[in-house]
Amino acid sequence: MEIRPMTPADMDDLIKIWLDASKEAHHFVPADYWESRQAEMRNVYLPMSETYLLEDAGRIQGFVSMVENDLAALFVNTGQQNQGYGKALLHCAMNLRDVLKLRVYEENQRAFRFYIKNGFEVLDVSVDSDTGQKEQVLIWSSSK
Repeated sequence: MEIRPMTPADMDDLIKIWLDASKEAHHFVPADYWESRQAEMRNVYLPMSETYLLEDAGRIQGFVSMVENDLAALFVNTGQQNQGYGKALLHCAMNLRDVLKLRVYEENQRAFRFYIKNGFEVLDVSVDSDTGQKEQVLIWSSSK
């Protein structure tokens, strides 16, 4: 298992991982919403982020993206979850920052429990203006 910075050649693989995992984890948001966001992920969000990917057995299994202290994305191949890849990517981000903030949809209880188990705390509750879904705003600090 290796974690390394993203390169432009990795973009197609990361978009596929993001799209598949988003549809599965966020089944309560229409799939066409995620489909319609692919260009933004490719042309705006991933290029503006500090992104690291995890390779295992010669395949990209997941990635984590940060924008300053915001954990903007953490996605693992849908067929490879529960293998420790998400935790490895999260710990990579934690080693690079003293504070991390993120938003997780309230209905995505699996992700919420994952972050709480790994030291995040609820900071606030908000509503995603694009989807109308409630979100938990979580924070983690290395000083705790």
